[in-house]
Order: sequence, then structure tokens, then C-alpha cells
Amino acid sequence: MRLRLGGDLHEPGSPGYEDARTLNNAMIERRPALVARCSAPDDVVAALAFARERGLAVTVRAGGHSVTGASVRDGALTIDVRGMTDVEVDPQRRVARVGGGATWAAVDRAAQAHGLATTGGRVSTTGVVGLTCGGGSGWLERLHGLACDNLVAVELVTADGRLVRADADENPDLLWAHRGGGANFGVVTAVELALHPIEAEVLGGLALYPVERGPELLRLFRDTMAAAPEPLSLAAIYITAPDEPEVPAALRGRQALAIAGMYAGPLAEGEAAMAPLREFGPPAADLFGPVPYADFQCSLDDPPGFRNYWTVEHLAELPDAALDALHERSLRIPPGPAQMLIAAWGGAVASRADGSAVGGRDATWVVHPLFLWDDPTDDAMMIDLGRGYRDILAPWATGAAYSNFIGEEGTARARAAFAAGAHDRLAAIKAEWDPEDVFQATGHVAPAGR
Repeated sequence: MRLRLGGDLHEPGSPGYEDARTLNNAMIERRPALVARCSAPDDVVAALAFARERGLAVTVRAGGHSVTGASVRDGALTIDVRGMTDVEVDPQRRVARVGGGATWAAVDRAAQAHGLATTGGRVSTTGVVGLTCGGGSGWLERLHGLACDNLVAVELVTADGRLVRADADENPDLLWAHRGGGANFGVVTAVELALHPIEAEVLGGLALYPVERGPELLRLFRDTMAAAPEPLSLAAIYITAPDEPEVPAALRGRQALAIAGMYAGPLAEGEAAMAPLREFGPPAADLFGPVPYADFQCSLDDPPGFRNYWTVEHLAELPDAALDALHERSLRIPPGPAQMLIAAWGGAVASRADGSAVGGRDATWVVHPLFLWDDPTDDAMMIDLGRGYRDILAPWATGAAYSNFIGEEGTARARAAFAAGAHDRLAAIKAEWDPEDVFQATGHVAPAGR
């Protein structure tokens, strides 16, 4: 294997092995048999051939942000594509070609250099491929759709070692499958993403309010976003106020309610769109201002190395009773990095729904407990607190899910992330391209007939 591979090969005890198996979610503690660091598609072909010869299961690791830890498995061969990070921008075609191991930070900066951007994850260290193939929620989604809506081509290595391209003209079903169907069909070595013009600076940031004002602020947030133009993308987030000079000393380390997001248009238009929230009264800390999009994209990154539990609910409406229930439960979040996010959907998330496998896109709101903590003895308490949001939202939830925001919640819940009829279509495509079910990523789809 070492002779076949252009990159490094790590086994337990070797330098680099611990880094290769360590993921963003510290709850994932798995030990693959080997980790193949691939720097080119030929390395992926060699790794897959070796796995077939030795009867090893295969996983694929890029950004490592999947909360389920699907990137690693005990005793498996992990194909690590973090060596494939090239980002090439064609400003005339407004397309970026992105290596399979690149993160959103690299794409955001490369595209912004040409006055362009595309919908990417709210955490800049997330891998481009994993987020995009799972749907791809981000700040530009109301204006330009989900990340998967901007996927125009995929290059991958199939389980039997073929190098394949999928675009609108060649293997179009396989392209569609990667728009929300997850990494179920092969090892993606590169993608091409549509880009869109972006201002040199956007109005972005967050404003912090004392949590006691939560109920009235949530109502104003809901009403503002219900009538907001598509370039305005905001979320209400229960967080612990950071220990930063811009934050009043009395609020630091205490729970707060933040309004965070951006306006993807001229600054004056952004200020006008934000006016209803400004009229609520001065926040305890106002960190909104002109900022390059790429800088804003990395300003709210989650810290790595914590234990993680995530879940999500989609809602068509946010009545007062739902807001009050969310507020009361969120008061129980302990100080630390845990967050509870209410994001406004609508706009292009709904209008571009037909081209992807992602379900639930008619939802107007997405509620996303994103719980991070450090002490393993808090696992049961934090997971129970996070799961409880699903119970309190049951009267208003649509039943849909979003693949990138859920952990191990069962087969029915995983299928709830797909649009009507999408799972059967995905299963048929899986049967064509991976009939032996080699790739079992987050949101696993088994081949039809198995």
C-alpha cells in the first residue's frame, strides 16, 4: 500500500495517526486499521483497490465535522482527502473548482478575490464536499439557495476504481444524487460550484441582548424576517456572551440572546432591512458593521474539540406559544459553547427546491440545538436537553429534517431529510454506482433491492 500511495499511510501508533482519526466531535472515539492520506484521485483508486483486496470497510474523511462521526470506523480503511485542497476560480464562468478536502474558508477567500461568493457553511472549517452533498445551509441560502443548488459538477472515484464526472450533460442523475443525497456514491475528489457577485463588504455580525428580553425580541425577529428581502439572512441564537472587550463586563460569561447574520447587498439597503430590529432599542453589544464576506464567514466558527449533540426541527410557522416554549427551554442551557439557533429560511431555499434531494424546503424556520460541552459526565444531561426541543416543538414541526444537522436518530428520521420520492430515486442510483454498498456515509442510502 505504501508503494501505491502518493501520500502518507498511517497505522495505529504511527505519527499522524491520532490527528487523522480525531474528528470535530470529541464523543467519537474510533480506531481505523489504516488511514490513507490521498493527494490525488490516483491515490484514492489505490486505497480502494487495497481495501477490496484485504476485505476492509471504507470510510472517507475530509473536514471531519459530521456529528455522527461517519468519517471513521473501527477496523476500517479511512480515505483522508485533506491533501486535495486546491481551489481554482474562473471569474468569467463564475465557477469554482474545489478539491475534495478543501474547507469553506479557502473557497470564500478565493471567490471573494474576484468579487464572488456562493452559499457555504456558517462554520468556515467545515469541509466543502460533506456540507454540500448533505444539502448545505448557510448565510446566502435565502438569496442563492442551498450549497447543493450551486453544485454544477462532481468528480469522484467509484467503489470499483473508476474516475467519473457528473454534470448536466454527463451522468446527470449522479449529479442530482449529490445534491442532498450525501456521500453515498463514491469518493468525491472535486466539485464545481456556481458563484455569484458579492459586495466588497457586507453588513454582518451579531448584536447581543440580555436573555431576559428574549420573548419580545424573538417576536420582533420573527415578524421582521417574515417580511424581509432575500439578501437578509438572520438567526436568533441563545449563546453565552463572549469574554470580549466589546461586550459589557456584566454580560460576559452569562447567557444572552444574539441576533446574528448578514445582508448580501449594498450597505445602505442592509441598514434599511435591519431597521425594525434597530428600533427595538440598543443591544448590550452591537457587533454589526461593514465586513468582507469571507471575514464574516469565519467570525462565528465553533471551537473544535468539544463533545457534540445536534438535532433540528423544521417549522412552517413560529407562533407565540412556540417562541415561549423555546425561550423557556433555552434558559436551561448551561454556560459554555452550547448554542440554540433559530434560522429564517424561505426565499431561494424554497424556490429552488425541485433540483435537489433535500426535503422540507418549504419550511420557514429551522430550529437547531447545537450543543457543545467538555465534561463526559454531562453527556446524558446535554443530550436530554437537546432532544427535548423536538418534544416541545412537536405541535408545530413539519416532520422534515436536515441531514447535516442530525445525529444518530434512526432510519425514519434520516429519510425525513429527503424530498418526497427522493429516497427511492437515490436507492436506484446507488444500485447503479455502488451496488455492494461500500460507501455508508451520514444519511446512508442502501442500494435498491438490498
